[in-house]
Amino acid sequence: MSLEDTDTGTPREGHEAVPGFDETLYNEDGHLRTDFTEAVREAVAAGNREAVVGLIGPLHESELGDLLEALASEDRQGLVRLAGGEFDFTSLTEVDEAIRLDVVGSLPNAAIADAIQDLDSDDAIYILEDMEKADQEEVLDRLPFDDRILLRRALEYPEESAGRRMQTEFIAVPPFWTVGQAIDYMREEEELPNRFHEIFIISPQYELLGYVQLDRLLRTGRSARIETIMEESIHPIDAMLDQEEAAYIFQQYDLLSAAVVDNGGRLVGVMTIDDIVDVINQEAEEDIKRLAGVGDEELSDTVLEIARSRFLWLLINLVTAVLASAVIGLFDGTIEQMVALAILMPIVASMGGNAGTQTMTVAVRALATRDMDSYNTRRIIRREILVGLLNGAAFALLIGVIAAWWFSSPDIGLIIAVAMVFNMLCAALAGILIPILLDRLDLDPAIASSVFVTTVTDVVGFFAFLGLAAWWFGI
Repeated sequence: MSLEDTDTGTPREGHEAVPGFDETLYNEDGHLRTDFTEAVREAVAAGNREAVVGLIGPLHESELGDLLEALASEDRQGLVRLAGGEFDFTSLTEVDEAIRLDVVGSLPNAAIADAIQDLDSDDAIYILEDMEKADQEEVLDRLPFDDRILLRRALEYPEESAGRRMQTEFIAVPPFWTVGQAIDYMREEEELPNRFHEIFIISPQYELLGYVQLDRLLRTGRSARIETIMEESIHPIDAMLDQEEAAYIFQQYDLLSAAVVDNGGRLVGVMTIDDIVDVINQEAEEDIKRLAGVGDEELSDTVLEIARSRFLWLLINLVTAVLASAVIGLFDGTIEQMVALAILMPIVASMGGNAGTQTMTVAVRALATRDMDSYNTRRIIRREILVGLLNGAAFALLIGVIAAWWFSSPDIGLIIAVAMVFNMLCAALAGILIPILLDRLDLDPAIASSVFVTTVTDVVGFFAFLGLAAWWFGI
């Protein structure tokens, strides 16, 4: 595999040299300029390879990824075919899965095999892992033996594990080497990463012993042995570890890179900060989508795919809505005799739902970042209870006065005020306790919390308000 580091490289400023586009390629809103994308479309439609290469050649991989997302499928595929070997396959790691498969599916496996030989191993895995098994095997069979073995081993690790996200390109030396030997090795060896922060120290069995930062290596005399300057506190990451756990280790210890080891403690790869930034963004995006019940859908997904991914959660919401309606049905006689209750009851449920969502969002994020633990959980629960009571009292006073004036009934104002306090308190408890309970059961709080919290606030809100009214007025 090529050891060229495209992820951590400095973004190219060459887009200023794109013919006819001497200004930035992006509008103030952060989108690619329309005239640039139109120029690319016209060049593709005309089959003008020279123009296509001239337009995309100076682009950084992330800019090329934005361009691929801005183009229609046929234009995107035409661009890749016309560009040929000039197309930067690293840009496929910057787009969502649907677009990546669209591009890869339009190319013969031989072309894909030629292209990924020039990529870092983690980028090659990113492209290979989404392909059909038969196509994946054909591409791997076309690679040199060493590359094929490394990629197959990485593909054996679970999805979203450190083993899938690691690079297999790294520098490792034995502890008995001198600093001079290590430096000479790095100068003479052709197969080295372009960018790296440390060299790893290994035993003859490839067991990880420690590491040496480059700055310390360069400050040490050539005759010093590596083992005398290596550091052992290395925070290695197990290859089977979930990528979110690996990101936490990077955050906890302020790492720029970390060794990845197998279950025998042998060095198999390295994770770098650019990989972790991608992981953090991916995990945060997943949590946001799960809170809204939209699964892992992408902007480029088809109508049918999106509808299918959202259907289950909408069905669950329908069931919970029926449950809330059943509570209302228990007090149909009360509502028939006092129309004001039908007008006011959505206010109680809505305010409880919003308050519960606020608490739930804070709780889910705190659990994801491990800011909430056994030491501060009780304090946070007490805080949310007090916040619920305080806000409940404030809005109870406000809506109580409004309702009393609106319907010329102090009793109505008192009833909705009491129901508001009670539901806001229950919303705070549900918003904090439900995510904690799901987390204790080893379930993702982001997936189901919103449904349960909304159900609690709706049912409690309707029951409290209508139940109080039925008891107060004796209906």
